[in-house]
Amino acid sequence: MAALRGRALVAYLIVCVFWGSTYLAIKIGVGELPPFLFAGLRFLTAGVLLLGGALAFGDPLPRRLADWRTQAIVGVLLLAGGNAFVVWAEQYTSSGVASIFVVTVALWMAFFDAIIPGGSGDLNWRVVTGLAIGFVGTALLVGATPAEIMHADLRGPVALTAASASWSLGSVYGKRHPTDTSPYVGAGIQMMAGGATVALVGSALGEWSRWHLTAKGAEAAAYLVVFGSILGYTAYTYALRHASPTIVGTYAYVNPVIAVLLGWLLLDEPITARTLVAMALIFGAVIWIQLSHRFAPAPVRRTPQPEPDPTP
Repeated sequence: MAALRGRALVAYLIVCVFWGSTYLAIKIGVGELPPFLFAGLRFLTAGVLLLGGALAFGDPLPRRLADWRTQAIVGVLLLAGGNAFVVWAEQYTSSGVASIFVVTVALWMAFFDAIIPGGSGDLNWRVVTGLAIGFVGTALLVGATPAEIMHADLRGPVALTAASASWSLGSVYGKRHPTDTSPYVGAGIQMMAGGATVALVGSALGEWSRWHLTAKGAEAAAYLVVFGSILGYTAYTYALRHASPTIVGTYAYVNPVIAVLLGWLLLDEPITARTLVAMALIFGAVIWIQLSHRFAPAPVRRTPQPEPDPTP
């Protein structure tokens, strides 16, 4: 199944809304707490809560070692290689520049989905056009110029690029290696594996000496555990099981739009004509990519010809 519909569409919309609201919480969190411990303990907490809840409601643990291995690899690629470095990079990168690099998740996702055998990804002209339109729309939305990106502290852009690539690779890897695990148990194991890895990195870097839990830091962590991890991440893994990674990856285009709308609703931030044009481009790109997959021509199947009779 390539397109989003039914519960997968609902899960995709949850990802767009909740993950679009997490940038502010992450920014607050890294201002109060060391980045790797902040990210790692958040994922560990969410993973333990989610896995415990899933087991309590009757979902079984994976029976095959291969399923445990797959969930652990996906968790490390997505959360240790992906999200944790986004958290770290927000110490050195403005939100506008960060949004540009995070949006490249959609580009990386389409790239890996097309080059890794076994999937339905296809970098045809329709998909490439949609990705390009979405990237232009997001650049217009956040107002970051090429000069701002080029002159940004390189620690942020390098980390964000690596994070986007790792997140996308993990998403496609998980899609190519399906398991019998329920989405909730799988997400819990992934968060525990990724969170433990990130927490170990933070410990090795000596971050415990700078760990001083404040009210603002605790509030940011609690919001990210509930809405960013338990709800958002579970919805993401569910959507990824039921739709093409290229389509699911377009959430990266929608997140900045949600952030702008929340700023308008909650903080009375103005929405300009540029903002409206950018939103139209982004939503148009997402719809275009959806339609590109739905109406793509089916592959031509050749009818096998009968073998000639070798007997005279």
